[in-house]
Amino acid sequence: MLSPESLKRIDREIAKYPPDQKQSASMSALRIAQEEKGWLASETIEFVADYLGMPAIAVYEVASFYNMYDLSPVGVKKIVVCTNLPCALSGGVHAADYIKKKLGIGFNETTADGRFTLKEGECMGACGDAPVLLVNNHRMCSWMTEEKIDQLLADLKK
Repeated sequence: MLSPESLKRIDREIAKYPPDQKQSASMSALRIAQEEKGWLASETIEFVADYLGMPAIAVYEVASFYNMYDLSPVGVKKIVVCTNLPCALSGGVHAADYIKKKLGIGFNETTADGRFTLKEGECMGACGDAPVLLVNNHRMCSWMTEEKIDQLLADLKK
């Protein structure tokens, strides 16, 4: 189900915890699985659960609780816009509307070419940098004006 490289990475995460607490590595294991697969299908979640010796429902609870995990296919580039109150008051809603217009999609939609998915996100802990976006769960972009959004989308299309 997962490559030997991904399993080695998961094993390194498991080794951080006492042997009887392998389940503590569930978030890391899901992240690694999603990086390889692109999203977390039910079969992938079940595999991670078996690998960690956990009930599949317990791993699904983790995957469905945190918005960094994708339970359905997403585009190559996933853009998450924070629209919590501080960001909303500082331009987050405008940034989201601008991206929707530029990409021709709404929240939880993917462009026809499969390149971009747009999601609405919870607080990213960078209220002073609002509006903020997160690209593929790893790259935070701050103070996103229309010009900066245009540049980001151009860079992501390369």
